[in-house]
Amino acid sequence: MSQAEAVPRRPRPLWSLGLLGSEIGMTFRRWRTLALLAVLAGVPILVGIAVKIETGDGGGGGGGGGGGPAFISQVTNNGLFLVFTSLAVTLPFFLPMSIGVIAGDSIAGEAHGGTLRYLLVAPAGRTRLLLVKYATTLTFCLVGTLVVALSALATGALLFPLGDVTLLSGTSISFGEGLLRALAIACAVALSLVGVAAVGLFISTLTSSGIAAMATTVGLLITVQILDTIPQLDAIQPYLFPHYWLSFADLLRDPVYWDQLQKNFGLQALYAVVFGSAAWARFTTRDITA
Repeated sequence: MSQAEAVPRRPRPLWSLGLLGSEIGMTFRRWRTLALLAVLAGVPILVGIAVKIETGDGGGGGGGGGGGPAFISQVTNNGLFLVFTSLAVTLPFFLPMSIGVIAGDSIAGEAHGGTLRYLLVAPAGRTRLLLVKYATTLTFCLVGTLVVALSALATGALLFPLGDVTLLSGTSISFGEGLLRALAIACAVALSLVGVAAVGLFISTLTSSGIAAMATTVGLLITVQILDTIPQLDAIQPYLFPHYWLSFADLLRDPVYWDQLQKNFGLQALYAVVFGSAAWARFTTRDITA
């Protein structure tokens, strides 16, 4: 045996980045992922058309009252508000459902397809593979959110006027600064999905059926959101991951209200640590036979 053969090969530092790039590329080439992104892109178009039809018939632009977003009534005055409205519409269900599908299938789908064992043959190790799967899901969180925002921005520009933005606090800012606020809100929404991604990843390590993992994640999401609306459960609601999701609206105030946003980000980080650790503990001890 030569000296080169006797010395074990170490994975290069950038090898994990290569694995991450390959995983991201494979995920976004799947028809299922493209279909999810198409649905997300279609929601702002439907919302914009609905508001346009309503106002075209002499309606009032839709409600800042009731349970809707406080800024939906401003869509007809400024198309940029369609971005904020669309994110508020997609965040409770469409975005987290899409994340649940991607996260739930991340490990379970590989196990069901018989490719998980072959992935672990490479010198990546289970921990690195799990991190790559989670990073890919977080990438989808950001991409999905940006798809909604960009679709809403394009639709709003086509259907409504653009101009200076009047914030919820009554202060006016330039359109350019409004775009920066929209980008900040999109990032805040993406960060709000970190907890769902971690929960879905953990569920994915519990089964070898991708469909079962996806269905369980989406079902859990629906259940938790129902619990968050029951007044008698107000004691536990601040600990449910969707509780502070709509706090991104505070970025449309001057000055920005950071209290709810910080609680949201802290809660998402807590879910990421707890369920990420649970996923690691399960995956690193799991018997991979197929």
